[in-house]
Amino acid sequence: MSATSERRLGAVLLAGGASRRFGADNKLLAEVGGQPIVARVAREIVAGGVDELVVVTGAEHDAYVSALSDLPVRLVANDRWSDGIGSSIAAGVRALSATPEGAFVVPGDLPNLEAGVFRRLSASFAAADGRCVIVPVTAQGAQRNPVLWPRSLFPGLAALTGARGGKALLDTLGDRRIDVAFDNERLFADIDTPEEYTRLIAGD
Repeated sequence: MSATSERRLGAVLLAGGASRRFGADNKLLAEVGGQPIVARVAREIVAGGVDELVVVTGAEHDAYVSALSDLPVRLVANDRWSDGIGSSIAAGVRALSATPEGAFVVPGDLPNLEAGVFRRLSASFAAADGRCVIVPVTAQGAQRNPVLWPRSLFPGLAALTGARGGKALLDTLGDRRIDVAFDNERLFADIDTPEEYTRLIAGD
């Protein structure tokens, strides 16, 4: 049982893209603080009290097996990874066991995420009796990731295809969506280009 919530939670960590904007290298395997970005993110998810972590791979499955070998994760290869992020979200949600009452969808390129982000969002999920989607936002209200989804919406996520992510579902939720504001926008900075990576490690 998670130490931060009375509800069991899962997470789907997305590592299925080709990171073309990063050049010849795989951005999720680039190191920050002495470990690959994907492992850094996975450690924070686990430390944040998540009970089940599924990592969805695509272009370089074997490399991720090696990078995550010392972590309690389950890797799922998405054969349709090139179709877009929707197919990876769907593959990950379908791979979750019947146990989690909610699940985070976590892009793999968020190296500044901290365990406290997951604990805070989990607490909001528990306070809402596990019925609402919990969305991190900036102080100005801009949506960020990871989003925590209740099991009631897993079928919608599992049906995603192509490049369509979960935002279209978020826009239909009305009062079933709860926004949680964070003052530190750096927590949600993503890495797409070598220049962004250079700035990140310079300030790490």
